[in-house]
Order: sequence, then C-alpha cells, then structure tokens
Amino acid sequence: MVIPVHDVNPARRTPWVTYALIAANVIVFLSTPGLTGSVAGGGDLAQLCRLHAFVDHYALVPRELIHHRMSQSVPTGDVGVGPAGPGCIVGPPPYGKSPVLSVFTAMFLHGSWLHLLGNMLFLLIFGNNVEDRMGHIRYVLFYVVCGYAAGYGFALLNDASGDPLIGASGAIAGVLGAYLVLYPKARVWVLVPFLVFLPLRLPAWLVLGFWFVLQAVYSSGGVVFGAGTVAYAAHVVGFVTGMLLALPLKPGTPPPPEPPGLLFGRQARPRYTG
Repeated sequence: MVIPVHDVNPARRTPWVTYALIAANVIVFLSTPGLTGSVAGGGDLAQLCRLHAFVDHYALVPRELIHHRMSQSVPTGDVGVGPAGPGCIVGPPPYGKSPVLSVFTAMFLHGSWLHLLGNMLFLLIFGNNVEDRMGHIRYVLFYVVCGYAAGYGFALLNDASGDPLIGASGAIAGVLGAYLVLYPKARVWVLVPFLVFLPLRLPAWLVLGFWFVLQAVYSSGGVVFGAGTVAYAAHVVGFVTGMLLALPLKPGTPPPPEPPGLLFGRQARPRYTG
C-alpha cells in the first residue's frame, strides 16, 4: 500500500473545516476514558473496562441501528470477579442511546494512534481541495452525509452484528471519492515500500483508484472486528457516495497546475521559477 504525503494541488482558501475536523478527532481521542493506558500497553483492567463502556455507548452498533433499539446488556465500565476470574461487568445500560445519533458520534472515535493518524493524514492531504471546491458549509454537510451513508451501508450488510464500529474512515473515504472525481490528474507524492520507502509522484486517479480497488477486494472477503481489523465495506460505500455527490461539481473545476508524467526520486522534486 502506498502512503500519501502531499498533493501538488494548491487550495484557494484556508480549509478551516478540515482543520476543525482533525482537531475534534484528536481531542476526542485524547479524552477517551482508559484509551491512553490501553494504547501504551500499560493500562489495567479498570481502564480497559471504562474504555469498552465508553466505546459501546458512543459507537455505531449495526444491530442497534438497523432494528433501532439498544442492546439490553452492555459493558458498565465496572470490574467484577466471575467464575473465570476478573473481568468487565456487563449489565443493563445505565444510559439512553440514540442509534441514529451514534452514527455521528462514532465518526470521532478511534481505537489507536495508528488508526487516528492514518485517517487524519488522508483527510489533511485530500480534504483541503474538496473543501475549497465545495465551500465550508457544503463540505460539512458532504462529510456528514458520506459518514452516514458508510455507517448505514455497513450496518445493512452486517445487521446481526453487535460489535461496535468506530472511526472517521467512512466519511474520509467519501472525501477521497470526491477528490478522484474533481482532481483525477492531480499529482500526489507517495512513499512506496520497496526495500526502502521510494518517493514517487503519481496521478490521483492511480493512487485513489488503487486504494478503492483494495478496499473492494478486502470487503468481498468478509468483514471482521477487533484489534487490527478494518470495516472495508464502509470505505467502499463512503467512497462511492463521495463520487456521486461530487459529480455535479466536476464541470468548471479548474485542473491542478501540474505537468504530466510519472516522476520519482530527485527528478520528482518540484522546481521553482522566480
């Protein structure tokens, strides 16, 4: 998988919404109860139980969303001792939860630094130009709609699942889909792992098209949950939704100022004329 690091596609206005979304995701991550210790590997059972309770409260749960009712047994955040030893207590939910609203709150939850930073990297690189083309208000609505489409699409495909789904990936996949429609010829700097990380400057249609094909292939093999797993089907739905919503904006979108060709290494360095 290639790692994007920068696109050669200057924006006309400051992407305040993209910056605000990144800040909100980071703040929520740092404020998630029990997550810091869990990610660092030094968390105890009490922290883990609080984390499970928090995630279950605010995450998208496909079974809850499709049938529009909460689970009757959820992690409470407390620690208990059972026949198998210490563990997290599960019981009736001590809170009310809107399954529809949970699609929105789940967009700001992440399970690890890698999960967070990977999502924010893609949002930072590709979100500014999509926001620039759409405008701030329309971009906010676009982002939320893509997130909801990805969440509902995934839930429909996994309607019996009680496992929580978290992350901004579905909404950001919509941003990638829109970028592909609006700026397919924009050049994107990527790092390709080939013995070492090889810097290449590739067209967006190749970078994002390859990313989408991978998501589609992975999603066709089934979706699993847990540490280190990804809801690929949500990415596919979000990406397609973003493409469809961006199509009306394609006419009149100015092309990025970038010469043709695939460049790498020293030849790929931008030249400045003054």
